[in-house]
Amino acid sequence: MSVRFCFLFVYLLPFYFYYKIKGMNKLFGLTIGGLKHKILNLVMVIFFVTLICGIGLFVFHSKALKTVVSLARHESQTAINEISTETMHEVMENSLTKVNGLQAYVANDMFDDTMCDVLTLQSLATGLFEHRENFEPYPYHAPRMIDDGTYTAQALSEEGVNINDSVYLPIAAHMSDTMVAMCNNSIYMNNCYIGLEDGTILCVDDLSANKFDADGNVTDFPVRDRFWYEEAKETGSLYFSGVMYDMYTGKPCVACAAPVYAHGELIGVVGMDLFLDDMEEYVNESASEGGFITIINDRGQVVFAPEGNGVFEIRTSDEAEDLRNSEERELADFVSMALRSPTGLRTLNIGGVDYYAAATPMDRIGWIVVTIVSKEVAERSTTVMLSEYDNINDEATRMYNERTAQFRLVFVVLIILIMAFGVTSTLLQSDKIVKPIEAMTAAIVGSTNGNRFEMKDQYRTGDEIEILAESFDDLSRKTHKYIEEITAITSEKERIGTELALANQIQTSMLPHDFPPFPDRKEFDIYAMMDPAREVGGDFYDFFFIDEDHLCLVIADVSGKGVPAALFMMNAKTMIRSYAVSGKSVSEIIQKTNESICQNNQAEMFVTVWIGILDVRTGIIKTSNAGHEYPILRRSGENFSILKEKHGLPVGAMEDMVYREYEIKLGKDDVLFLYTDGVPEAANAEDKLFGDERMIKALDEEPEASVEDILRNVRAAVERFAGEAEQFDDLTMMCIKYYGNNDNRKE
Repeated sequence: MSVRFCFLFVYLLPFYFYYKIKGMNKLFGLTIGGLKHKILNLVMVIFFVTLICGIGLFVFHSKALKTVVSLARHESQTAINEISTETMHEVMENSLTKVNGLQAYVANDMFDDTMCDVLTLQSLATGLFEHRENFEPYPYHAPRMIDDGTYTAQALSEEGVNINDSVYLPIAAHMSDTMVAMCNNSIYMNNCYIGLEDGTILCVDDLSANKFDADGNVTDFPVRDRFWYEEAKETGSLYFSGVMYDMYTGKPCVACAAPVYAHGELIGVVGMDLFLDDMEEYVNESASEGGFITIINDRGQVVFAPEGNGVFEIRTSDEAEDLRNSEERELADFVSMALRSPTGLRTLNIGGVDYYAAATPMDRIGWIVVTIVSKEVAERSTTVMLSEYDNINDEATRMYNERTAQFRLVFVVLIILIMAFGVTSTLLQSDKIVKPIEAMTAAIVGSTNGNRFEMKDQYRTGDEIEILAESFDDLSRKTHKYIEEITAITSEKERIGTELALANQIQTSMLPHDFPPFPDRKEFDIYAMMDPAREVGGDFYDFFFIDEDHLCLVIADVSGKGVPAALFMMNAKTMIRSYAVSGKSVSEIIQKTNESICQNNQAEMFVTVWIGILDVRTGIIKTSNAGHEYPILRRSGENFSILKEKHGLPVGAMEDMVYREYEIKLGKDDVLFLYTDGVPEAANAEDKLFGDERMIKALDEEPEASVEDILRNVRAAVERFAGEAEQFDDLTMMCIKYYGNNDNRKE
């Protein structure tokens, strides 16, 4: 808290001095005010900015250092975690997959021996029954209490079947000695049997006493209903059952059975029960913290797994779940893959818990041995290492924070001392700076009354003040001269502005501007307008009667802008009108005008011209186009469209030009629209052009409107499109609507 208070004091100290000194008249015998006060303020501002920058740099450095430490900590943790995980993964992959493969090999060897024994019994039985006529009946007997504990051949039957009536048992009994010998000599075989199609069975085991009920009667044995008999009969080949429980001992076992045929007839099924006590015990003993072994059969069912493993549940074959269809998709995919080939080390998420897993198939039986190890337990050493690393980093961070707090306290004390020294030095030195400046200020104030500022010895201080005084002396001299020049320029500009305004009035007066221009003529209605881009423009239009029935229409655009274009325009307009009233055709009018202009065109200017002579009786316009925009025509009841005709070169561009002449036939209520390129080439702030499409759309906005409203609609559309953008070209338009004879016009 003390360090934070010191920082707050340093923040507020400059403001305290500022307001304290500002309200005082004396400080250590020095007058404070005016420029002195500003110098002090400047020093305080510089000091305060430096202080803020220093504090900011310190904070930035601290945060950067913390960021680097945090990043290094994160990267170290990541590296430790990655290396430990990678090392653990390699160890697990090398050890887990090898151990799992060895376990599968041992189990597979056991099933190999079992299969060989069953195939031997199948071969023996097949030979006996295919040559039964060569063998005498062999004696057999039912189970006897006296034989308990000794491997003995015993005959049993289903309910309602008498063993003495069997035609198969006397032949099968020839196998008795062989079967007893196999059971005595095999480390895996605890029993063997041959079930016969007549409902009898010859079996060898050492459990004779288990075959009697409480009353001392031999129990029935449902031969043809046993799972191993039905499956071997159905498949027609060697068959391994799922896990069953022995009828007499209740122990888990797997039946290996094979059908016996003689001359295509099913005689019965030979088989043996492979008791899995050792395998079950081995699987149960494999359970340790976070790991265990499980056995899964070829139907994806769990055969063995330690109790309480939290992942796999053991059930009988008819109730067990096929793990290939499990809702745990990673487990289902893993089991499906393992039943085809060894998986190597895999990572599975089962029930929200991550496990390392490896599986190896038992090739002979089609089962798989799966080893499961909890990933959390396997990686516990990495977690402990990271926790210890965090403790070391936390202690280092605590020590850094203590050293930082001590540094802040020293920094505050040092800042206070520097600020006190800076304020005192500023007050003592400011007086030497201020006196010459005060004298200069008085002299400059005097110069505003018409007196010129002059250099004096008082200002020769040998530093920037002397340079400033010399600059003021030079500036004062130049200012007086500049005022004289500005006065003269202003007078000249006012004169030019007056002349341009007069030129605009003259240009406007030369163009027809009274509408309607021919109030007594009912055959047509005409309207025109021009908005120059500058005070005077280069566009012009004209219309006049050559005789009683012929109206001449002219619209033109001079290259260039301003006064030169306006003068060129007046000359071209005068020539065109002169040649028109002399009775020449439209092509002759343009040719003569071109010849006259080309004879004396030192400015090398030119003008685009569209001219037409309308016969008001017939509506026929004879036209010629010298490089001008295409006219736009609207037939009665239709929309406006562009009339494309071949152009000639602009007037004044080349001597000896010949211009073609065309005809346009106007019908009742047809409208002809003429314009200069200032309309389609008007641009907005984004330098996009207004264009022909927008122009035609504006014309079609009110096609039945008066010619004046049509032009106003177009101009309004251009203004909306251009917005605040400056107009660079003249905007000139003319529109004529033809009615025919006087009786056709609608009032």
